[in-house]
Amino acid sequence: MRVRLLQIAHARSGDKGDTANVGLIALRPEFYPILLKEVTCERVKQHFKGICQGPVECYELANLNALNFLLHDSLGGGGTLSLRTDAQGKTYGAALLRMEIELPDELAGLIDGRDPEGMP
Repeated sequence: MRVRLLQIAHARSGDKGDTANVGLIALRPEFYPILLKEVTCERVKQHFKGICQGPVECYELANLNALNFLLHDSLGGGGTLSLRTDAQGKTYGAALLRMEIELPDELAGLIDGRDPEGMP
């Protein structure tokens, strides 16, 4: 089934100069392997097409069930130089959570807090 990332993860974003930093954290450990498979540098770059002018890097934080993406050349020069509305990339996390991915049917029951057998 197709879901938006906001159904299985939360995110936080900010800036380091002209590079946006987006952390994507699985809401449950069972969702982390799906993030690894579905949320690639290439897909993130495509999702931010027109915004991210440079490469996208990804760092795996398995102990946190999280991924950290660096979107280079995506802030119009950075906080004090940029004329963009969001010069610090604070909305990039919310924007990434709009990405749609494939979620295996057996994990669908975990989205609303139930286990796969439907138990609370």
